[in-house]
Amino acid sequence: MTSRRRAATATAALTCGAALIVGPACTGAAAVEDPDGGEGDLANKSAQQISDDALHQLVAAKSLRLRTQTSADPTKIDLTLDQAGNCTGAISKGELGRVELVKRGNQVWMKPDAAFWKSQLPGNEGDEAAAKYRNTFLHGTTKDAFLHNLAAACDLTAFQKTAIPPEEPPSGAPSPSATPTLTKGRPTTHEGTRVLPVVKKAQGAVQTLYVAIDGKHYPLKLTAEVDHQTGTILLSNYDTPVSTKTPAPGDTADISVLEERLRGSQNT
Repeated sequence: MTSRRRAATATAALTCGAALIVGPACTGAAAVEDPDGGEGDLANKSAQQISDDALHQLVAAKSLRLRTQTSADPTKIDLTLDQAGNCTGAISKGELGRVELVKRGNQVWMKPDAAFWKSQLPGNEGDEAAAKYRNTFLHGTTKDAFLHNLAAACDLTAFQKTAIPPEEPPSGAPSPSATPTLTKGRPTTHEGTRVLPVVKKAQGAVQTLYVAIDGKHYPLKLTAEVDHQTGTILLSNYDTPVSTKTPAPGDTADISVLEERLRGSQNT
């Protein structure tokens, strides 16, 4: 398999997001010594029931914090977002730079770092822009094509839709070659919270969902491993409202300053 195909495969596995473990499955339970094996009230539930419950909690969330990364791509996302499309956080593209992002309604603010400016503009232009707009948010609305594309990451509803499995395969899609195996792992902890892993193996991929044992059974971590590539989604801060704070006018400039510089660099 080529490196490009490996990257695409791993990225696709991550993009499935909350749908990592839904679908037909065989269930199994881990051997335990304690009465509930440390699984709490999940002890008497099958792996499929646990994944279904976690899926329900994810889809019902009004807001949450989403963090993603994959070995196939340098992009990292850390956003708190809600179903209304509001968000705050950051998106990083590795050496290409990082932008802080705030979206409220159709208003969007982005604060690029120096690496972003230098990756977008050649030579001294990038250095000069990075210095001039240091700690400055660029502001516009979702009518602006650049900000519209960037703000698409704030769509919690779209992310939640990836968690809903199709009722039937798309027309022309090949039938699965084998029934995936879905099993319960051993209880562990994730960021200080007790979680129960639910593991799905199919067609060379290993996908794991970590479900909160105590309280509401939220999905807190999802991982995918495909052909030595890995992807991770972290979910937290369920139903915590997105901050309503927006950058002060004195800390902003119009998004046109970026677009004009980009056009200028293309014409030189």
